[in-house]
Amino acid sequence: MPAPRTSPAVDVTGTAAELSEVAAQLIRRLRTESAFPAHQLMVLGRLDREGPRTTSQLACSERVRPQSMASTVADLVAAGLVSRRPDPGDGRQVLLELTDEGRTVLWRERRARTSWLAAAIGVELDEADRAVLDQALVLVRRLLDR
Repeated sequence: MPAPRTSPAVDVTGTAAELSEVAAQLIRRLRTESAFPAHQLMVLGRLDREGPRTTSQLACSERVRPQSMASTVADLVAAGLVSRRPDPGDGRQVLLELTDEGRTVLWRERRARTSWLAAAIGVELDEADRAVLDQALVLVRRLLDR
């Protein structure tokens, strides 16, 4: 009687490298769907998800120099997408928050990206592939939650 077959070992390092590369390619492709600068969208998105923040907090979260974030924030304030207000807990600090226009821009840009990706999924993947993709998303989220 032959020995039971086992599945080949998965090369986790290779899988990790490929997943990283594919994720970076997807992000770059999604950015091409936006007419808005990516670094500004990241700030708008963070303010939307996390609420008001200081420039320093944003710089730390986005892993950029405070001077770079100050420049990005100044552009967003000038465009009317972000507003400044005193921090009620510390009058020396200034909090940044999305304006209604900022939310509108963020929503429009997210919609453009999602529309492209939804169309690509609809055209390129059949129902079985979509189910596999849904399961893969669960697994990727699990990795991100680590």
